[in-house]
Amino acid sequence: MPAGFSKEPGPQGPPLEVSPKGRRKITRWAAAIALGGFLFGFDTGVVSGALLYVKKDFDLNSFEQGSVVSVLLIGAMIGAMSGGRLADSIGRRKALGGIGAVFLVGTALVAAANGYPLLMVGRVVLGLAVGAASATVPVYLAEISPPSIRGRLLTMNQLMITTGILVAYLVNLAFSGIESWRGMFSVGAVPAGLMIVATLWFLPESPQWLISHGKEDEARRRLTSATDETTAHSLLTQARQQLAEERAKREAAAGTSDGSTKLLAPDVRPALIMGLTLAAVQQFGGINTIIYYAPTIIEETGLTASNSIFYSVVIGVINLAMTLVAIRLVDRAGRRILILASLGLMAISVFMLGLAFVLDTSSVLMLLCMVVYIAAYAGGLGPVFWTLIGEIFPPTVRAKGSSASTAVNWMSNFIVSLAFLPLANALGEGETFWIFAGICVLAFFFVSRYLPETRDRSPEQIEAALQSRFGHSRPKKSA
Repeated sequence: MPAGFSKEPGPQGPPLEVSPKGRRKITRWAAAIALGGFLFGFDTGVVSGALLYVKKDFDLNSFEQGSVVSVLLIGAMIGAMSGGRLADSIGRRKALGGIGAVFLVGTALVAAANGYPLLMVGRVVLGLAVGAASATVPVYLAEISPPSIRGRLLTMNQLMITTGILVAYLVNLAFSGIESWRGMFSVGAVPAGLMIVATLWFLPESPQWLISHGKEDEARRRLTSATDETTAHSLLTQARQQLAEERAKREAAAGTSDGSTKLLAPDVRPALIMGLTLAAVQQFGGINTIIYYAPTIIEETGLTASNSIFYSVVIGVINLAMTLVAIRLVDRAGRRILILASLGLMAISVFMLGLAFVLDTSSVLMLLCMVVYIAAYAGGLGPVFWTLIGEIFPPTVRAKGSSASTAVNWMSNFIVSLAFLPLANALGEGETFWIFAGICVLAFFFVSRYLPETRDRSPEQIEAALQSRFGHSRPKKSA
């Protein structure tokens, strides 16, 4: 977020706040930016229904079917790693517009595919856009968000991801009657086009990026559109001072003013460890084994899974409903308590799911455990992770830190997606779910020890809290 949005008293006077009118405008900006999250969800969810018909048209074997799903994750890893660099070089707004254009190209390639090779190329291109969006959107949202609604705006990304997944399932359901997988994929062109239009005529550039690139006059105009002239001047002054301090600290610690080595500087390392760990836990906790393989799991309970698209819609509704709950709570209860409650409930419910499989108990109990698990994830770890990676990194390395965390998130997603069925076949479904439960338990203790609360805290306060929890002393600023 822009340093100037801090509520903390500073050298310029009392805490500053954005007007209600400004908040409404910023919320509209956030909704347009979060279209990147919507496309993230849509393009990862739509393939579940489309694949039922693609495999018939192209006569795909089991390996080819799996690769159509997983190749997007490979593209996403590459896109996530490059997204931060792109957003730093050309700006958040232009980067988001470019990502929308890549979504359009990928959608066109997939919808027009005349065989397996072109379908794979299109899915890789979509993956590049998905990964870049997942790295860019949290940073952009953080940098336009005042502290009082920062958590709510950052969780809007996860809300749009879950909305995108649910809309994808509903689109699959709508087109299943005519078995049109091309129609399913083509719907993604609509939000991609809207995102491009928003970046051309509606969205402002991030004030933080403008100030860091010496474009203070333009930043002043953008801030004045959401506040008054006096407040905009004070915000710019505070932001300029904090950016100068951040640059000086990073250059002294890392020995360079540019490059990814800044992420390894001692004062950034705790944020990097936290970001990468949460990114891995979000996937290794097992969520996508439920999302991707729910019909297979449900079939194992003895109930019918013939209408897999319908079951996907039910899961999507639960996911969306609990994400809305998290958005209501994240700025009231805080980030830390939501993460801890989420991990605790995930551990219990996935352990009970594994026990139900091992003991071959009632299918109703198995389904209940799945529902509780999804609700626990969507009410905490799912959305709050994206909030945290937009907050825990200092402003000068926020884009790179978000990019690195997102890349690890996609890599973990890819590994879990590939490993689940082989592990389940080798160990058994129940025993595999127990592995996920153990990871959730370890993550619970890690978070309870090292994650500070970030609600209503400035970047400087968050950095100091992380340093303290990791047992590092933080150099005092000169007067």
